[in-house]
Amino acid sequence: MIFRFRYWLSLVPLVALSQSAQPSAPEPVSAPLRELPWGQLNFLHTTDTHGWHAGHLQEPSYTGDWGDYISFAERLQEKVDREGVDLLLIDTGDRIEGNGLYDASDPKGKYTYDIFKEQDIDVICTGNHELYKKSSSENEYLHTVPSSHGNYLASNLDILDPQSGERVPLAPRFKKFTTKNQGIRIIAFGFLFDFTGNANNTVVEAVEKTVQQKWFLEAIHDRDVDLFLVAGHVLLDSPEYNAIFKAIREVQWDTPIQFFGGHTHIRDYIKYDSKAYGLESGRYMETIGFMSITGLTAGGSKPKTESPDAEAMLAAPKFSRRYIDNNLYSFHHHTSLNSTAFPTEHGRNVSAMIASARKDLKLDHTFGCAPQDLWTNRAPFPHENSIFTWLQIEVLPDMISDPARKNVPSLVFVNTGGIRFDIFKGPFTVDTTYTISPFTNEFRYLKDVPFGTAKKLSTVLNQEVPQLVDIPFDLAARMPVSEQTQMSPFDREQQGTFRPHSDQFPLCFSNEHENLTPGYITHDFLGADGDDTVHSPIKFYKVPNVFETHISFPNASSTASESDNVDEPEKVDVIYIDFIERYILLALKFLGTDYDLEDTAPYMEGKVLTEVISESPEIPKTHSVPHRPFSPRQLPPVKNIRKRNAAGEVQLEPEKYRTND
Repeated sequence: MIFRFRYWLSLVPLVALSQSAQPSAPEPVSAPLRELPWGQLNFLHTTDTHGWHAGHLQEPSYTGDWGDYISFAERLQEKVDREGVDLLLIDTGDRIEGNGLYDASDPKGKYTYDIFKEQDIDVICTGNHELYKKSSSENEYLHTVPSSHGNYLASNLDILDPQSGERVPLAPRFKKFTTKNQGIRIIAFGFLFDFTGNANNTVVEAVEKTVQQKWFLEAIHDRDVDLFLVAGHVLLDSPEYNAIFKAIREVQWDTPIQFFGGHTHIRDYIKYDSKAYGLESGRYMETIGFMSITGLTAGGSKPKTESPDAEAMLAAPKFSRRYIDNNLYSFHHHTSLNSTAFPTEHGRNVSAMIASARKDLKLDHTFGCAPQDLWTNRAPFPHENSIFTWLQIEVLPDMISDPARKNVPSLVFVNTGGIRFDIFKGPFTVDTTYTISPFTNEFRYLKDVPFGTAKKLSTVLNQEVPQLVDIPFDLAARMPVSEQTQMSPFDREQQGTFRPHSDQFPLCFSNEHENLTPGYITHDFLGADGDDTVHSPIKFYKVPNVFETHISFPNASSTASESDNVDEPEKVDVIYIDFIERYILLALKFLGTDYDLEDTAPYMEGKVLTEVISESPEIPKTHSVPHRPFSPRQLPPVKNIRKRNAAGEVQLEPEKYRTND
């Protein structure tokens, strides 16, 4: 592995901890663990880290920081070197936006680009978040690509060179290399899904067009290859990956293919055929994905193995996976090292870099105290523990007001995807504001919209009725689990109680492990034994794309419940986060109006949602201020969240959809 640690030793004091991690991180909790399924070729995979390189400082299961991950990778590299097998590191994008370590600096990423490049990653690609802004895509081109030493791949992504203005590939389209210990020949690609929300200095080529290009066809016709490796910020079960799989199989029908995905923030594993599998490894530095393959040729030769099943393995290589909880307890176990022997000098110093950056950014500065846990997906909506219900009822009615439109009845629309993470009971810090919502989207509004039209917007935006217009599903808070472990509001209504689906259940090895910590129980193609840590289940719930709040209504109410006794105004202001402006206008056109962009204007100019939350009196500025409790009257009834059509059929959401994640 290449050690890139340059000058930080003289600038940053070493963290005085034998176990590394961040000084304020809680100790990981011991739990029963499954072993890693080592093979001939092994992988570590990260994706959608979104700036969480300091780890989770309020969740013991995910407290490992980027320095700990570096130590982990280096210790595993030592293991494979001793045993003569191979290890590759993969990252599939969305490394930015979502945590104060990235978002609080000026310019953004001032510290994280140097922190990230310390890990020696073998294949890296772009996510959609790197492309939303011109500045972030140029940072990839000017910083991350050069520091990746040819390992950054951009198979369907171009950028306008900042100096010449010429359209050029962001990075090489593909690369061919051989592994260190066995000489396994690999051709690797780096893709992005068919993203259209990028800034105008980048061009994302549709994947179906890319696989028809001359360079790609020449690459997949190369017969001197033992494995195709496709890294991408792409859903595993998607038209894009199906197109790539089909294109390779039309040329090389039996060469193994390993896909790595991202974007959906879930742990997932799927099978394309007996020699092609895909892995996705969660979000926010919660998960280090582990993948292994046994039965590959190496430089055209049979694998070096004493197994009597060698011929059978060549006919159908064995693919295995594991989802590692990102904490030192897991890392120590999987390296068979204790807290003293585990950390490498390189890893310790990167942890020190992170601690120093957090101190410079004052990320632990406390605004106040959150009086309770508030969840994005771990509570249904509406519910007293839902962060969206809390915003709808407690925060927005008191905080959304523009002097120019004071006391004007208004409907405020916020997309749930704009809230990225939960609020935990306890200190509400600078870092908390960025983990909740790192985006700089401001408020805008349309004035004097007929209330009879405005009150139908939630129904259209939440896809609760059949319609003639397509509202893309990129508004809602993304679930960190696959579809079969989610609950919809209709499920709750039918069951009459909050409980997980029947296929989500506690796993344990024996009666001595009855007291398990809550965590992910992943259900993928192979079953429910992929997580390295055995957890008790966490319930996750679907939430709507948007929620609305009533401001300055007669007989004031914060919700749109049909049972509220509210005098309806003739006209209202429609206020919204600017990210959903195009959807608001599209929905209004569907409802028979002709509003367009020229009719919109800033509202509370310069104010963003994060500031609205942090300045709210609902975040007590001292620990002694009590929380105003919810009353049953304030909760909208569940029946208004999921509706039936005229035939009595429930309008369900599609199983797969993209979000602004």
